[in-house]
Amino acid sequence: MKTIKKITNYILLAVVSVSTFSCKKDFNEVNTDPIGKSSVNASQLLAPALVNVLSANLVRNRNFNNELMQVTVDISDSEGKVFRYDLRRNLADYTWNAWYPELTNFRDIYTIANKPESLNASYKGISLIAQAWIFQLLTDVYGDVPYTQANQGKDGVYEPVFDKQKDIYLDLFTKLEEANKLLAEGKSIVVSSDPVYQGDISKWRRFGNSLYLRLLMRISGKADVSTQVIAKIKEIADTNKATYPIMENNTHTAKILWNGTNSSTAVYSSPFMISVRAVDFRTPAITSFFLGNLANWADPRVNTTFGVNGVSRFGIAPGPAGLIGVPSGYDAGTSITKQSYFYSDAQNAGITLQTDPNTGIIMNCAEVDFILAEAAAKGWITGTGESYYLKGIADAINYWLPTRFTSVSDPALASYVVAADINWNNNLPLENTTNNAASKMQLIHLQKYYAMFLVDLQQWIEYRRTGHPFLPKGTGLANGGRMPARLNYPLVTQSTNPTSYKNAVASQGADDINTLVWWQKP
Repeated sequence: MKTIKKITNYILLAVVSVSTFSCKKDFNEVNTDPIGKSSVNASQLLAPALVNVLSANLVRNRNFNNELMQVTVDISDSEGKVFRYDLRRNLADYTWNAWYPELTNFRDIYTIANKPESLNASYKGISLIAQAWIFQLLTDVYGDVPYTQANQGKDGVYEPVFDKQKDIYLDLFTKLEEANKLLAEGKSIVVSSDPVYQGDISKWRRFGNSLYLRLLMRISGKADVSTQVIAKIKEIADTNKATYPIMENNTHTAKILWNGTNSSTAVYSSPFMISVRAVDFRTPAITSFFLGNLANWADPRVNTTFGVNGVSRFGIAPGPAGLIGVPSGYDAGTSITKQSYFYSDAQNAGITLQTDPNTGIIMNCAEVDFILAEAAAKGWITGTGESYYLKGIADAINYWLPTRFTSVSDPALASYVVAADINWNNNLPLENTTNNAASKMQLIHLQKYYAMFLVDLQQWIEYRRTGHPFLPKGTGLANGGRMPARLNYPLVTQSTNPTSYKNAVASQGADDINTLVWWQKP
């Protein structure tokens, strides 16, 4: 019995020894992930980060911006409806949580592209432009936000300070200046890594300088920086154009084409298809403000003649009373009949925004045209503003209908603006907000509003800056009828970064939707 037990122990010991030897022999090989990598290239980070940010922007454009800015109205008497300015505090979480993680990726792109073994000036420049794009959104939506210490958790910075919006803007200008110089070197990148311009560095440079113009115009009303800002606008748009190329036509528009239509090998799916059910996509009604203007102008974008299968280019389904909308901001309890809405893919309507590959707009050429129109109308650059204004209308329409107008001098464009009664009038005052009367600013910003359709939160942000276009105010609005001036800070930030949060509130003002951010203040 003892002999049998001893033999058994020897056998077990042998098995254990062999097993142990085997584990030591190929331990590293067995425990190495055959797919994953311990390091990445800048080219591998770029596309996912760009797609993720743009997808989040489109989601919030649809259910937040469009409801505030009277593109759509989610007909309901329940509480927390954005179109009534009744904003739940948890609305603030989504964009904050979507934007900050991707900033880590963009900063990593810069770090990787700055290493001697992978040095690439173009990836560094693209990284800086992307950072400026996202931080502009963050500070315009929330005000003072973590900036200089943001995205440094791996370095032990768990409670970053909130930088003042003015300081953020001034540093973003520095980033865009650097990006312009870096991209001027023309260093090539991996074509398939770039879902926006498919490796065309010259277009990235145009985008960066166009974004620069957007940011400059946004703070141009601040007395403490206006002189320098206006001088820079003139330098970019007028006196030093060769050094600062900007968007000049729709081939320069920054966009990601969805659903396999991108010329790169990757396929990027629209968040309207991934995150929104077909029945939900067609649920909101289109407002009488958004659709009423387009219908009155006989705008080609809603004219079925220029669509597909009898559907307008914007994919709008007529309501019971035809191509009309419903008023926004109506009183709860009011009997509202849903009229026109955006077709969903399930209806097989020929054209739908839900599946349209062209909805992935980051920044378009028409917005740049209207920035220049405003600058010219204010006398900051040469010209009266009319040529920029007309070009903006043409580029905005041609984005959706590429061959509609051949140029600013196209007789078809002149005929359209005259028939629509939106032609330029140089005798109008620059501004007249006392009684919602006509002015050059109202002309420009009404058209800019339509040009920025689907462009993240830009309609709302520009409205906060300019007060244009004039939006009808329904009697059912909450918040005293005041357009929200910002979003509150996310609740998780209050609990995880309490000291910096309290300092930000003490500096900026109460953490609510009516506290003005720096560039909104007189």
